[in-house]
Amino acid sequence: MTSLRQSREARALGHARSCYDHLAGACGVRLHDALLDQGWLAPTRGGLDLTAPGEAGLGDLGVDVAAARSGRRVLVRTCLDWTERRPHLAGALGAALLDTALARGWFVRPGSTRALRLTELGAQALDGLEARSAGA
Repeated sequence: MTSLRQSREARALGHARSCYDHLAGACGVRLHDALLDQGWLAPTRGGLDLTAPGEAGLGDLGVDVAAARSGRRVLVRTCLDWTERRPHLAGALGAALLDTALARGWFVRPGSTRALRLTELGAQALDGLEARSAGA
C-alpha cells in the first residue's frame, strides 16, 4: 500500500527534481523543449548543440556558458527523463542552468530528497522562455 506521503513525494519528483546535477521531471522537459523551440539548442547528428543565439540568451539569464564550456565535460547532451519518458537537458550546460535556477530562486530544495519546488519566480521565468519560443 502506498502512503499519502509517498504519493506526494512521487508527484514532487515527477514535477521537478535534480537528476545528478541537472534539472529533470516535467519542468526539465519543458525547459529542454523551450530551448529547442526557441532555437537556442539545435539538433545535430550526435545530439544537440548550443547555438549563438542560445549562448547569448542563456548569458542574459545569468548562465555562465564560458565556464560550462571550459571543463572537460560534454557541454550539451540529453538525458531520458524516467517520469516523462522524454529528454531533458544534461551535460555541463544542464548543470550550469540548474545552478543558475537555484541561485536565482526559480527552484528551492524543500527537503533532503532530489525533489525541487518551482517558485512563482521560476514559473514566470519558465513561462517566459516558452512564450519566447512560441514567438520564434
